[in-house]
Amino acid sequence: MPDIFIQTIQKFQEWGLFNFMFPYMLTSAIFYGLLRKSEIFGKPEKNVTVNGVVALIAAFMVWAYPILTGVDIETQLATFFTHGLIVTLVLMMGLMLMGMFMPPDLPEQFRKTIFEKGGPVGVVLVATIIIGVFVFVTSGLLNLIVGPVLVRIPSDILLTIGMLILLIVPFIFILKGGGKPAPTPEEKKKEG
Repeated sequence: MPDIFIQTIQKFQEWGLFNFMFPYMLTSAIFYGLLRKSEIFGKPEKNVTVNGVVALIAAFMVWAYPILTGVDIETQLATFFTHGLIVTLVLMMGLMLMGMFMPPDLPEQFRKTIFEKGGPVGVVLVATIIIGVFVFVTSGLLNLIVGPVLVRIPSDILLTIGMLILLIVPFIFILKGGGKPAPTPEEKKKEG
């Protein structure tokens, strides 16, 4: 006999909560937070109602699209969030392992390395973009967006393209050069 969680999730699916309600709630919360942060309609304390109404209507319009076009989006969204969670857990585990060997103020060390020294920022940004695109593509959301426009691309071709990008990106940084060349022994003597 299935446990209570399986029965609950199946009921939620029957009611359409995964296809519309939960994505709608998430999108409206994101829109509301972005409207408050951007202060498009003035100070957030004064325009709570305006921000709320705009966020709810915008989210409703966004999630009306899958229903009006007859697209079932619940599988792709569940896959996207699951892949995102796995990537987050892997990164968290990596940080925990690094924490065993790094100084206690690991976030401060990362902030200094990434934002003050400047060099690794590009590497972190490119890696984050690649991971985000990979999660987006493997979740099936790419097919949902470009499916009507493009023919479905086989997964082996996508993986090949992804691997080529991963192999080419380091060469771009290598060929770009970075910094000035190391000083020669004669230059060191002149400075010292």
